[in-house]
Amino acid sequence: MTPVAPAIRPPDMTGVDDPSVPDYVRELEQAAHYLPQDQRAVLRRAWAVGAAAHAGQTRKTGEPYITHPIAVARVLADQGLDVETLIAAILHDTIEDTPLTRDCLASEFGETVAELVDGVTKLDKLHFRDRQEAAAESFRKMLLAMSRDLRVILIKLADRLHNMRTLGGQGSEARERIALETLEIYAPIAQRLGMNLIKAELQDLGFRALHPWRHAVIEKRIRTQPVVRRESLVQIEANLAQRLAKEKVPHRLISRVKSPWSIYSKMRAEHKSFTQVMDVFGFRIVVRSVADCYHALGVVHATYKPLDARFRDFIAIPKANGYQSLHTVLFGPYGSPVEVQIRTEEMDLIAERGIAAHWSYKDGGEGPNSAQSRAHNWITGLVESQHATGSSLEFLENVKVDLFPDEVYLFTPQGDILSLPRNATALDFAYAVHTDVGNTAVAARVDGKLSPLRTKLASGQRIEVITARSSAPKPQWLEFVVSGKARTAIRQQLKHIGHEDAVQLGHRMLDRALEALETSLDRVPGERVDAYLAEHRYPRLEPLLADIALGNRMPSQVAVALARAATGKAARRTIDPVALPEDKILITGAERGVISFANCCLPVPGDEIMGYHTAGKGLVVHRLDCPNVAEYRKSPDRWVGVGWDRGISGDFAAALKIEVDNRPGALAQVAAAIAEVESNIDRVEYIDRDANMAVLRFAIEVSDRRHLADVIRKVRKLGVVMGIQRI
Repeated sequence: MTPVAPAIRPPDMTGVDDPSVPDYVRELEQAAHYLPQDQRAVLRRAWAVGAAAHAGQTRKTGEPYITHPIAVARVLADQGLDVETLIAAILHDTIEDTPLTRDCLASEFGETVAELVDGVTKLDKLHFRDRQEAAAESFRKMLLAMSRDLRVILIKLADRLHNMRTLGGQGSEARERIALETLEIYAPIAQRLGMNLIKAELQDLGFRALHPWRHAVIEKRIRTQPVVRRESLVQIEANLAQRLAKEKVPHRLISRVKSPWSIYSKMRAEHKSFTQVMDVFGFRIVVRSVADCYHALGVVHATYKPLDARFRDFIAIPKANGYQSLHTVLFGPYGSPVEVQIRTEEMDLIAERGIAAHWSYKDGGEGPNSAQSRAHNWITGLVESQHATGSSLEFLENVKVDLFPDEVYLFTPQGDILSLPRNATALDFAYAVHTDVGNTAVAARVDGKLSPLRTKLASGQRIEVITARSSAPKPQWLEFVVSGKARTAIRQQLKHIGHEDAVQLGHRMLDRALEALETSLDRVPGERVDAYLAEHRYPRLEPLLADIALGNRMPSQVAVALARAATGKAARRTIDPVALPEDKILITGAERGVISFANCCLPVPGDEIMGYHTAGKGLVVHRLDCPNVAEYRKSPDRWVGVGWDRGISGDFAAALKIEVDNRPGALAQVAAAIAEVESNIDRVEYIDRDANMAVLRFAIEVSDRRHLADVIRKVRKLGVVMGIQRI
């Protein structure tokens, strides 16, 4: 039987002093004073429905459960959110914890409220391998709901904030887990959405729960600041206010006090003592217009000298979350730095409330640079990447990467601004422009200068991506990209390319094995192929062929099983590797996903080679003169005849051992000679070294054996080189 919402009659709002209405509901209604009276009546009805649904449920603190969703709604009312968000907050746990269904909520309060509640609902009713996976999947669902309506994350953040305020009812293990999740996920999300007030409280509460003793010590030190410091703060504030008034700049001047979490974070990150961190005065100047911001900047620079290279203009180039402000650091009268932020009233509101300011600040908040649209763009990018992510845990890790607060701001050739995480490379930029641009990128122009894709970028640079249709992602790319979008896209493309290559290679290997049995895949009856696939639980032929290429199934064994139905002779025969057809599998250079080149001998095109079939690794190619080949000859069933295709292309790893005179500049001469022959140097390391001679190992990239010979000839001609040989 489908549960229905309790039949609650809307109360008469004329009787606002109804003694049956709890004080916490009245406090919510007072906080939502900006709503019309008829909407506040709906709020009270939502409370009645929620209270009836949660009847008999209590929190771990012993309070009635309904006090929690009402408190969540109160947090959102303080932010000025609309009535639908407040109703959804009051009812956000009903679908999960009570008999009320989504349809009940939709019929009682509308489809939008039902959609918001459903978006916030966790996935506790599904079964996962562990709590970590459940949390990751719940987070993934929440982000999908956010992409449809940003108010979902506002409710979730308010829910987490009230849970953190009342964390004392939880056990120590749960407190630590929830606090860590808050600091790693929810506080950074609040910052990414520009909601600094909520972010700051989440960080402080998380720090207090995770490290209560450290929090208490720092908090006490803040409260007991020396009188001298308090007097200094007042004096600086008075000087700034006086100069701004003389210049007739209307303003609000606020002294900023550091939170325990920000002090603790700076002490750890910058290895500073408490005194060093606290020895910084902070002020915020709020003015009327953008022009006043720059006017005020001139005034404060005239009052105290600015510190070189500490000025940041986030008005001209806003942060990714829409934050705008001027930041400068002054040399104060007491030898201490004075940090000053200058912004307009609208910028101040957006800095504190982020996307929530969209609902409470009506004169603005739209357009491409608003916190609202930036948040939408960020979440849309996350949703796009999650479709290609292998697991919820991987997706959550990618999101964590994107939540790093340190960002670089870069310009496209058209002058648009893109923000990327710290240490982002030109390849991250390419994927930020579009996935297809990243997949086909070959190089970039950084401020007009040709640069490799692994180049790390700095704020203010102008980036142009160079693409080629024939280019495709390489496994090495994963070593230097930092953004979640780039990492996900590369992995997805590599899986796709690797699977296709594996199917093709597996087909060739199986055909070769079947030829030794005087048959072919075309001559094997279809029902026999289907029976083999069903017996080994393959949904179709392609996964079997991929498994053969990856070394998980031996082609000779599969061939014997399939050929049994094609010819009577095959049932009594085994494959002799020597009798295999002489046709070799030709390597084109595009099969990197399933063919690898042995690190022990590093074969390059032109070398005599053999293939060895290895479980899990697929086909590993060795040089015939490799010392390990003798051992592999003991398993002839794993040999695979391979050769180089005439049209092979790409860069192949090689290694050189070079003996040089141990004198300044020798290494630079060798590196320059290798570069002149258009070979890249991957790595250089010393094998041996004494006062007269140094032995170095150069890991380089060459196109073939002839290219390698050119490198060796060029290096051998150098006067500092005493010997060179290929490893």
